[in-house]
Parts: sequence; structure tokens; C-alpha cells
Amino acid sequence: MELRQLRYLIGVCEAGGVLAASRTLHVAQPALSQSIAALEEELGVQLFVRSNRGMALTPEGRTLVEHAHVVLADVERARHAVHSLSSDVGGEVSLGLPTTVALVATLPILQATRARFAHLKLKIIESHSGFLGEWLDAGRLDLSVLFVSGNESAFECRPLLSEKLGLVTLAHDAPPGKETSLYSLAQRPLLLPSKEHGLRRIIDRVCAQHGVELDVIAEVDSLPNMKKAVRAGMGATILSPGALADDLDDGALVMTTISAPHISRQVACATSVKRPVTPATAAMIAIVTEQIEGLVRSGAWPAQWIAPQRPGR
Repeated sequence: MELRQLRYLIGVCEAGGVLAASRTLHVAQPALSQSIAALEEELGVQLFVRSNRGMALTPEGRTLVEHAHVVLADVERARHAVHSLSSDVGGEVSLGLPTTVALVATLPILQATRARFAHLKLKIIESHSGFLGEWLDAGRLDLSVLFVSGNESAFECRPLLSEKLGLVTLAHDAPPGKETSLYSLAQRPLLLPSKEHGLRRIIDRVCAQHGVELDVIAEVDSLPNMKKAVRAGMGATILSPGALADDLDDGALVMTTISAPHISRQVACATSVKRPVTPATAAMIAIVTEQIEGLVRSGAWPAQWIAPQRPGR
């Protein structure tokens, strides 16, 4: 099995057929067909289902394509790591950001990267923390900001901050005072993310520890739609302060800190223990850390900074 064959495999998969792939890859059709046939013979499985409408991956083909992406990404990381020893930091780095982090941190991270490393191409992928962890473990991401859940043995986690979660309601439905008890949440209809979501796992864990059973009327894995549902009066939700930063100006929504006990979560910058940290990835770890620290220090991200002090600070 050769790297060239893996590139051809991905090309045929993305193009949906050999003819279209030959144009994209600038490789003759017979060469592509022979390459795919050789892979199938070597592995003893059929990688594509052929039809008049093109070529579709079999389950075995999908598995090989997933691994091919990881292998080629690792090769590219190795190439840039060696090259960077004698030149400026460059190459491509894939960074994962949870949606609530992306809301406040994407622009400063992009600006700092562009200003400091002109030859570094940053790819930002926004999703739920749980999905980002899976992609980081699989090699699809070089680093990711994650919400610490206690199941991070596959990662090297660099703690950044701790933030308290709050109850988000319509202004007229907010509890009296600046804080509300965790136990009072059981009396409210709630809209929460699904159980695969990092935020939901943290909420469920704290509630289970204190015997609180929540009334979850719907699971919504979209932050904008979650807030729309609260605005429509369907129920309340639980979010971090940063997730509501742009929604408090009109006074329609209110956040009340949850206490007795607090629900808090830690945010970390993580890399996989299975792959070396390249100079480009190390540069992005530094930028992510610096920019998120700046947001916390300025008050743009209400949280407690818990990262170890960097040398020279």
C-alpha cells in the first residue's frame, strides 16, 4: 500500500467516480482504476460499489478512507515539522473549538495567527466538545479546546480556565436575586443539549451527585436555536456566561448563577498523546492560550484563569 494509492482513493471517493477524479487529480483513468483494483486485491475486499451513476464506498471503503485521511495528515505533519527546523513556522494546523468558545475566541485567534505566522494556514472546526475529542483522538485535529469531563486519558490537557454555569430565562421569569439553587432547577422545564454534548454531561454529573432530577422537555444541539426557544417562552436552559454575551443587551434574556452547589466546568487546550506536537501545533497552543487569557483578563469571557503561569510572566 502506497501513499499515492491512498491519495487516489480519496480523490475517487470525493469525485464520485474515476472519470471525474482523473480530471481533478490529473491522472489517467486507467492508472486510477488499476490503483483502486490493486488496493482491493491487496486487502481482499471491495472498496466501491460501481453503477451507472458512479462509484459509492462500501463500509470497508469508508473505513479505509477514514484511515487514509489520518495517514496523509500525519505525513504532512512530519514534513512540516522537519521543514520548520530550518525555516519559519508554516504548514496547516487544524484547531477544534466548541461552539460557545468559538463565539468569543475565533476572531482573536485568527487575527493573532495571521499577524504572527504568515505562512501558517489555520483550519478552525467548530462543533460539540464530545465530537471534537473523538476527532482529536482520530487524528483529524491537531489540537482542540475541550471541556474537561474526566475522560481525557487519550489527551494531554493544558488547563486554561474554570467557569460557572448559569440558568438562562426570560427576564420576567428569572429567579429573584443573583443566584438560584441547583435544587430549584427541578421545578423548571428545561431545554438542554443531548447527552453526547460536553455541557450536558457536566450538568448530568452534578445533578446525579446531588440527587436532582431535571425536567428536560427537549434536547437541542444548536446554540442559536436553544436561545430562540428560550426567547419564545418554551423553557429555560443552562449555559456559560460567554455563550450569552451577545444576547443580554436587549434585556429579553437573563442569566442567574447556579449555586448550592455551583455547576462549573474547566476548559483546556488538548493534543493527542498518540502524535508528536509539531512546531506549528506548538505555536497554535501558545496563541490559543494567550488569546483566551486575554479574553478572561479583559472580562470579555467571565471566568477564572487557572493555567500555570508561563515563564517570563
